[in-house]
Amino acid sequence: MSYQASFRVWRGDSDGGDLEDYAVEVNEGEVVLDIIHRLQATQAPDLAVRWNCKAGKCGSCSAEVNGRPRLMCMTRMSTFAEDEVVTVTPMRAFPVIRDLVTDVSFNYVKAREVQSFTPPAGLAPGDYRMQQVDVERSQEFRKCIECFLCQNTCHVVRDHEENKPAFSGPRFLMRIAELEMHPLDVADRRDTAQEQHGLGLCNITKCCTEVCPENIRITDNALIPMKERVADKRYDPIVWLGNRLFRRPGR
Repeated sequence: MSYQASFRVWRGDSDGGDLEDYAVEVNEGEVVLDIIHRLQATQAPDLAVRWNCKAGKCGSCSAEVNGRPRLMCMTRMSTFAEDEVVTVTPMRAFPVIRDLVTDVSFNYVKAREVQSFTPPAGLAPGDYRMQQVDVERSQEFRKCIECFLCQNTCHVVRDHEENKPAFSGPRFLMRIAELEMHPLDVADRRDTAQEQHGLGLCNITKCCTEVCPENIRITDNALIPMKERVADKRYDPIVWLGNRLFRRPGR
């Protein structure tokens, strides 16, 4: 069974743009990305949209549907009433290239700033030994498909462009937490998380967790534990006393 849906799609580029209205056919079982593709095929061949797998695993088709950051390929048309206007706009936290395509290079810059996995000196890769419980703790974080919806919805950068140089966002703070919790990573990432990646700017509103298509508990399982580790190092009186008593010469 098909019907005509009312779509409002943002069209434009870095110089500006506006929402344009379209009436598009919708068939049973389709998702928003299907409708965007039909719109390209029938009415707007120059509509720019980024996508790849159409299976919720590549993270390419991120956009905002009725104001909520979503993967278009995972947003079923059945969630909207037939007479509802469906508005599709590009992610707001990143500069628009054209139409629904945004420049997400900010995220790759931040990724390069995270210190890579640092095993103990002299330990060969084939000699890694870990308990299964330690593996499972950070396994959840490796489900990330880098759709950057969490980055887009985080109001620290969404509403404050000036914070971007000092704030890496939930995706990369989660990466730091993953490495900090890794039993074979010997780097102390607590100071850099706070001072270079802006962990202190996160006020744990859980907006990043709410939009994650992989249902990763970013706030509860990564950001809050990382904040606790930073607080322990900086403010725990026993840790402070130990650092004073056992300070290395010349420090």
